[in-house]
Amino acid sequence: MTGKPIDRLSHIAALRPRAAEGVKPAESIAKEERHARLARLLGAELRITSLGRHLAVTSRFAGPSACAIGPRAQRLLAPQSGAEVADTSRWIFLDTETTGLSGGTGTYAFLIGVAWWEDDAFVVEQLFMREHSEEASLLLDLSRRLGERHVLVTFNGKSFDWPLLETRYRMTRAAAVARPTVHLDLYHPARQLWRLRLKSVALAELERHVLALDRGPDIPSHTIPGKYFDFLRGGAVGPIIEVFRHNQMDLCGLAALAARITRLLEEPEHSSGDASELFGISRMLQRRGEELVAKEGYQRALAYGLPQEADRIARRELALLAKRQGDFGCANAFWEELLGDSIDGIHAYEQLAIHYEHRAREPQRAVALAREALVRLREGYLAGWLDAYQYRRWHDAFQHRLARLRKSSHENLKEIT
Repeated sequence: MTGKPIDRLSHIAALRPRAAEGVKPAESIAKEERHARLARLLGAELRITSLGRHLAVTSRFAGPSACAIGPRAQRLLAPQSGAEVADTSRWIFLDTETTGLSGGTGTYAFLIGVAWWEDDAFVVEQLFMREHSEEASLLLDLSRRLGERHVLVTFNGKSFDWPLLETRYRMTRAAAVARPTVHLDLYHPARQLWRLRLKSVALAELERHVLALDRGPDIPSHTIPGKYFDFLRGGAVGPIIEVFRHNQMDLCGLAALAARITRLLEEPEHSSGDASELFGISRMLQRRGEELVAKEGYQRALAYGLPQEADRIARRELALLAKRQGDFGCANAFWEELLGDSIDGIHAYEQLAIHYEHRAREPQRAVALAREALVRLREGYLAGWLDAYQYRRWHDAFQHRLARLRKSSHENLKEIT
């Protein structure tokens, strides 16, 4: 019952700087030796600012290469942005390693990695606070980097990394950091593109199954806070070096993901042919008004074969697109395929009933569809795939349609007689 609170309090205690009178000379010397060993193994520099000091590690990688973002990709990723987002030399990638995954005022970003393309290299800079007293210095240094490039690229950073940093800046008052001009959070397009194919769209999973990248030995993300707390308590430096490597790989993977996503969105015809990927691209294109390209993508995805739910959605969207284009024969063919026990199936009954009542002038066919829909509705409500509100709404609509059709048929019969 008391294990977790005690552990949480010990983490808080580990972050607090020790009072000078409570530090024994031997402990101080041991800490300095550990810090020096960590810097030596990492090839780090001791960076000094007006607010203190912290470690900084700069690494240069031959890849991933800078991506090119065209007008279509820009519209899909950042529809309200200006020309700055198209200039990838203005991009800065960000990834944090923190003392917890819940955020809030008690969570610290102890290692902050930023990266950018420079000439033919991908540069990764990592800022590390060896103890809590170095946080303000680290944040001041970070604000300088963020001020140089104004297009922020993260993975789930809108929900976690950036709000956490804003909190830390408010708490420490280390610097005034401006919000980025554009924030590209690649988690959201990645989820739309690959969630049907992958159970998890964690960055490491995307690297393995989409980008075909091999991280080699790596540590689970959930172990990182514990490794840092162990370091603060005097533990070995080896586990912290593993955290640095994990952070580097996250940033390199993020850059590779940016290149893959922007190319797919700019040239969807160059998709690998994965049905779920094509489906995701088409959904994004359709939402941004690129209906013709979306239509081609849906058709290709159906040809490759989609899971049942995605298959229904693709046929529904193709039916709606055909209807908007006035191709009612094509639309009706898709609606006929959708008839059945699902929300989309009920929608198909409605669309076909509208067509036969108002366009084809075949009221008996419209009546038959409405009656069949009422049977499906009752079955759906009893089976649980329709809730009470949905059942009542659809039931009333079809009953109203039947009443109107009966009245129209009766009036037509009176005219004949």
